[in-house]
Amino acid sequence: MNVQRLRSFFPVTRELAYLNHAGVAPISTRAEEALRRYAQEATRHGALHYDAVYDAEVERVRDRAALLLGARREEIAFVKNTTEGLGLVAAGLDWRSGDQVVTCDLEYPSNVHPWQALRAQGVETILLRGEAGRLPIGRVAEALESRRVRLLALSSVEFGSGARNDLDALGGLCRERGVLFCVDAIQSLGCLPLRPEASGVDFLAADGHKWLLSVEGCGIFYCRRGLLDRLRPRIVGWRNVADNRDFDTYQSELQESAVRFEEGTPNTPGIFALGGALDLILELGIDAIAARVLGLTDLLADGLAERGATVLSPRAPGETSGIVSFRWGDEAPERTAARLRRAGVFCVARRGGVRASPHFYNEEAEIAGLLAALD
Repeated sequence: MNVQRLRSFFPVTRELAYLNHAGVAPISTRAEEALRRYAQEATRHGALHYDAVYDAEVERVRDRAALLLGARREEIAFVKNTTEGLGLVAAGLDWRSGDQVVTCDLEYPSNVHPWQALRAQGVETILLRGEAGRLPIGRVAEALESRRVRLLALSSVEFGSGARNDLDALGGLCRERGVLFCVDAIQSLGCLPLRPEASGVDFLAADGHKWLLSVEGCGIFYCRRGLLDRLRPRIVGWRNVADNRDFDTYQSELQESAVRFEEGTPNTPGIFALGGALDLILELGIDAIAARVLGLTDLLADGLAERGATVLSPRAPGETSGIVSFRWGDEAPERTAARLRRAGVFCVARRGGVRASPHFYNEEAEIAGLLAALD
């Protein structure tokens, strides 16, 4: 991986060491070029070439998203954000009073609120307690012993601690017990390998503005092919019906693919940007990206430990991710993060620590700069 070449795609590197890809990431010139291509078409031709340009790119990007996930194109829908994808599951299943959803107190609110909102339908949300930034899998196994559990909802990587959940093991537990498995993948998609079908994941959602290096407001939703008919769209409009180009006939039959979850006009410029971002990630290869990112986080975690910082992120094999959370002595995390930003290193405070999250184009000198700024 030619890091210097890749850095030329990210003008942000001229301004600062950007270590906040777990937040809102900068976009690359590849995504910028895709947005410019959309804008030029819209400016010069409007909708004259709608099918040949806009629709064609939407379907091309759907294929690219499917390739990244090792999924079928008919299992992929575009959503506004991760929250909408998780909301499709919460609103679309045929819940029964007495059902339970199991999640965790380490989760981002987007993966808790939709399930808690089901209490009006008699659905109970079980909030398992995390331990040292991770969720012990034995705790999950014990919770899934209840026959009332209908769905397990967890993140692939916890947003605060950076702990990577073992999706293969969790998916195996769900299959054994007939429990549906829904994953918030925003903290790993574009950074770590993820194959939902192989891991036993039934539903997955991820916005594009973090590790995928795209814009806000456009993300990916995956629904396993065999569950499409079990998940009813919460909104039905012109686009998610079977023959959505017949504007003269009112119909109720839904699309056979995940397009059934796209009720209206898609975020076409967002999909263009996402396409440019996905092209870059697929060109580099997700395995190479993961190796690069994990190497940088190892370097950072080791350097922090050597300087006496408290590393909060789990660092055991299989638990590491693109996130390293730490505390610097008794200094408040917000103060540490602000001090780093003044030194040109962009990190944020989350869940009682300073969260640093490098991507493949960051270089070792930027990690060294963070450590030096702490001193």
